[in-house]
Amino acid sequence: MIRFLTFLTFFFCVSIFSCIARQDSTNKKPDSAAIKRLESDLDRVNQLSAERFSDSLKRSELERRVSILGAADKSQRESLIAELSSLKKRDSIHLSSQRHQIDSLRTIVKGAPVVFGSDTLYYIYAKLGSFSANDRARAVTERLERIGDTPGYSADSLKISTAEQSTDLLYGSSLLLSITDQDALWAKKDRKGYTESIKKKILTALEQYRKDNSWQVILEEILLTLLVVAVVILLIYLINTLFKKLSKKIISVDGRLKEGIRIKNYELLDAAHQQNAITIILKVIRYGVIILVIYLAFPVLFGIFPFTRDLSVNLLSYILSPLKKIGLSIWNYIPDLMTILVLLVVFRYVLRLVRFIKTEIERGKLTIPGFYKDWANPTYQIIRVLILAFMLIVIFPYLPGSDSGVFKGVSVFMGVLFTFGSAGALGNVVAGLVLTYMRAFKIGDRVKIGDVTGDITEKTLLVTRVRTIQNEIVSIPNSTVMNNHTVNFSIEAAEKGLIVNTTVTIGYDVPWRQVHQLLIDAARATDLIEAEPEPYVLQTSLDDYYVSYRLNAFTKSANKQALIYSGLHANIQDQFNQAGVEIMSPHYKAIRDGNATAIPEDYLPKDYKAPAFRTENKMGKDNGKSSDR
Repeated sequence: MIRFLTFLTFFFCVSIFSCIARQDSTNKKPDSAAIKRLESDLDRVNQLSAERFSDSLKRSELERRVSILGAADKSQRESLIAELSSLKKRDSIHLSSQRHQIDSLRTIVKGAPVVFGSDTLYYIYAKLGSFSANDRARAVTERLERIGDTPGYSADSLKISTAEQSTDLLYGSSLLLSITDQDALWAKKDRKGYTESIKKKILTALEQYRKDNSWQVILEEILLTLLVVAVVILLIYLINTLFKKLSKKIISVDGRLKEGIRIKNYELLDAAHQQNAITIILKVIRYGVIILVIYLAFPVLFGIFPFTRDLSVNLLSYILSPLKKIGLSIWNYIPDLMTILVLLVVFRYVLRLVRFIKTEIERGKLTIPGFYKDWANPTYQIIRVLILAFMLIVIFPYLPGSDSGVFKGVSVFMGVLFTFGSAGALGNVVAGLVLTYMRAFKIGDRVKIGDVTGDITEKTLLVTRVRTIQNEIVSIPNSTVMNNHTVNFSIEAAEKGLIVNTTVTIGYDVPWRQVHQLLIDAARATDLIEAEPEPYVLQTSLDDYYVSYRLNAFTKSANKQALIYSGLHANIQDQFNQAGVEIMSPHYKAIRDGNATAIPEDYLPKDYKAPAFRTENKMGKDNGKSSDR
């Protein structure tokens, strides 16, 4: 309870301070130049009033002199009447000029309110003598308070007294207020009628003031205040009790909070975290309701006492004014909202139409000359982005706050950030689009990009991913792919077949026809090698010590080249071993003494014999003899 009362007192003080600050903020003075212009215009009104007063005195004197002149003074009488008529015309001109001047100042000049109790009786705009409008209003308020606090107050003591230049309102023999012609002009009324209306307001205000300040009323106000405080305390107690029971009931529900919250296969919150979240949400709502009840109680408390009723209105305006502005903003935004909804529906069906065309092309039901099926999805994505961007441009002017400086500044900042922060990414995106329409490769193709060889597993606007034969995933930026040459092993393999080739070097002593046949037989014995077209062998070079034979064979399994090459090499070894042909390149020095020629036997004479070895033995230096064997 102590904490609650402390919080209540603090909130009460803050509310009063904010109301006072708001009232003070409305009383800010304009700048010095505006004040000087305003004072000049008001001085002009006062000058016209003074001229009218001077003319009025002259007119009274002339009327007196005309009244005492006899019939014998006819010429003098006519002269005075003519002068009197001139003064009346000038007074009419001054009056019209004064009204025009006041009308031009009516929207600029703020009158000084005469406030008594909780009501504003009337406004004073003109000064009187050395007293400004604020001084006059303050003096009237003080006199009314003294009259209201007088024990022997009588409404009959309030009387109107008419003078030459003003109409006075008296209480007994004391002056309460004076209404001049200038005051009546500001009120757009005649002086006497304006004074009568003010008198009626003052009588009503004095009666209400004395009623509000009687001890019976004060006692009722105190009792009402205690009742409001008690009701607020009771409401807070009931709110706390209600939310505690609600929290226990929600958490104790069997089976509903034990599984947590799941989105498909993802567990967003388990049971414990879900209970904690519900507890926190209920606590926040409870505190919010309590604060709202306390806040709404202050206008009720302030409305009980007359001297705090303005604070009550201000506190309510803090809630009602924003709500009113929000409501008006929503109401005024409804036409733009309907326009946005119509545009969203139109663009939605445009996207559905484009998606339908894309699907038909992918299925092969719709064919466009020169347009391939694998272009359908990327083209759809590009068109979709362009349509969404165009939709955003069209909808942007209808968004709330789109014409504000903050909105424009944020838009420019995001554009600059996107431009400078995504230069590399945009390069990769453009490269990805170019690669798509180049049709250099597709998903599943065996390719070689730079030094990377493998199968294409994924193509995006930013990167291309390749799985190597070692089962490694290599991500290559599309800009890098564009800057390197790409070898596609699969693009022609399905129809024409991919040629796998290997080179073998065999010495000149083995007939080339035999080598050809052995290589072709090895290719035919290899799995995944096509029988048609038949494998063939090319002699690529005649080197110093051997002949280079390149075996070429066709396969449609471009993604299994490593397996094919391994089997092919194994079969080549088997075929040559079975034929007794060594796979070697004989790098030896040809010595014809005792060494047979390297030419195959089919090309040698029938009586060819290898030359014998020639040796020489020196028995010693003494005998100087040698023998040949």
